[in-house]
Amino acid sequence: MCVVVLIKGTVDSEAGALPSKELIMAMAAYNDELANAGIMIDGGGFKPTSQGVRVTFDGDSRTVVDDPFGNPNELVAGYWIWQVNDMDEAIEWLKGAPNPMPGPSMVEIRPLYETEDFASVFAE
Repeated sequence: MCVVVLIKGTVDSEAGALPSKELIMAMAAYNDELANAGIMIDGGGFKPTSQGVRVTFDGDSRTVVDDPFGNPNELVAGYWIWQVNDMDEAIEWLKGAPNPMPGPSMVEIRPLYETEDFASVFAE
């Protein structure tokens, strides 16, 4: 099972505040642990939404929005992609993670669709 672990944004992450050296070192050690266990496929952090854009689709119309995108805790500041046996394993790994933000934070685990999930669509 492949999951994406979404680190939700905060006021600090949207302000572009970089993590402390201690947090960077703790995260690097945790990422090494994940990699050595064969769990981590990828991971990274996002710059603030003020440095990005959104493109909205409506039929053939495309609109580019280049403003900050709203409430920080509704945004994503970083991610991991993990290969795990099941959601319980993902939860256990996440419980061992350092807090990814200087203050309170939220992390969401979402399973990714895999090729076999679409088999029924083509089984006609």
